Amino acid sequence: MAARAPLTIVGTGHAGYTLAREIRKLDADRPLTLFSADDGRSYYKPNLSKALAMGKPPAELVQAEAAAMAETLAATVLAGHRVDSIDPVAGTLRHDGSEHAWEQLVLATGAEPVRLPLDGDAAADVLSINSLADYQRFRERLHDGARVLLIGAGLIGCEFANDLAGQGHPVSLVDLADWPLPALVPEAVGRALQQGLGNLGVDWHLGRSVRSVNRDGAGFAATLDDGRTVSAELVVSAVGLRPNTALAEAAGLACRNGIVVDARLRSSAERIHALGDCAEFHGRVLPFILPIAHGARALARTLTGEPTEAAFPVMPVMVKTPACPVIVCPPPPGVDGTWVLDGDGPDLAAEFRDPGGSPLGFALCGAATRRRGEFAGRVPPLHTPGA
Repeated sequence: MAARAPLTIVGTGHAGYTLAREIRKLDADRPLTLFSADDGRSYYKPNLSKALAMGKPPAELVQAEAAAMAETLAATVLAGHRVDSIDPVAGTLRHDGSEHAWEQLVLATGAEPVRLPLDGDAAADVLSINSLADYQRFRERLHDGARVLLIGAGLIGCEFANDLAGQGHPVSLVDLADWPLPALVPEAVGRALQQGLGNLGVDWHLGRSVRSVNRDGAGFAATLDDGRTVSAELVVSAVGLRPNTALAEAAGLACRNGIVVDARLRSSAERIHALGDCAEFHGRVLPFILPIAHGARALARTLTGEPTEAAFPVMPVMVKTPACPVIVCPPPPGVDGTWVLDGDGPDLAAEFRDPGGSPLGFALCGAATRRRGEFAGRVPPLHTPGA
C-alpha cells in the first residue's frame, strides 16, 4: 500500500505551529509536514513589541528551535524551504526545485509589511519589524539612548513607542492621521493614548507623512511633507501589514484582502484551508492571537475527520501600551454607526453603535479597561457555528 501523503502546513508562525499542536491532540500518527521560509524557530510574536521592557534580548524570545518543534510535534519541519507554487488539482507543491505531495494543505503564510515609497539615499535602510529575524537586526543597531523615528501610529507603532520610550530612547512618531490608532478607536481615545505616550517623552508628528530619508552622519534625517526634518539613529516603518496571498493567488484561489475562507476555514479549493493573518473570513482579516486560537481548534477537528465550523466570539484586543492601557474590539469594517463616549480624560469608554442603537464594538482606555466584560457582553460574536 502506498504511503499516505502528509497533511501539510505552509508557515511556521503562530498560526502554523498552533494548528500543528491542535492536530496532534487529536491524531498522534497522521503524517504532518510544515514548510518554513525562515529558520522555523518558535516564538511568541506579540513579545517583539515589549521585549525591552521584559529585559529580553532576541535570543531569549525563542521558545524552541525547528528541530525541537519537529520532535515535539512528531512532524517534519522543513526550515529554510520556501514554497514556490501550489497545484490544487494534483495535490502537490514545489519548493527549491522539488515536488511535494500533500493530502490536505493549510496556508498559514501570515502577512508582510506594507512598504512605503520613500525617496532619499537611505530609504532602503528603513526597517520593518515583522519577525524575530527583523527584530534581531533592529536590536543589533539599537545602542543605548538611540533616537528612533517610528512611521505609523497604529497598534504596532504605538506599542514599540511605549517600549522604546519606557527604556529611555527618544522616540518620534509620524502618522498621516490626526490621532493614534485611527482605524481602531475614536479621536477621544486616541488623544488619551497620545497624552499617555507623550508623558513618556514621545514626540508626535500627526497629520504628517515622511517624504524622504537620507543619511546624516552616523544617523538619518527624515524630511516630512511640511519640510521639517526629524533626526534619528534608527527609522522603523510600522504603517501596517498586508496578508501574504501571492502563493494562493498564483494557484487560482479566491483572494480579496486575504485568502477567502468559509466557516470551516476552507478556501475556494476543496482541500486547501487558510488560517491566521493571511485569511479573510466574512470580509474581515483577523490579525490577532485569539482568532488563531479559536480557528486552529476548529480546523484541527475538520482536518482529522470531524467537519467543524470555527467559533469566533467577541475577541477584544489589548494594546500593549502601559503608559495608557487600551482595549479595543473594532466594529465590522464599513458599517454605519457612531461612537458614544462615557467618561473623560485618560479613563474613557467608547461604544460603537449602529443607527438602531445596537453595540457593534468598543474602545476602552485607562481605568475604563476594567469594564471590558461589561462592554464585551453587549457585542455580538463574529460567528457562531450553525448561525
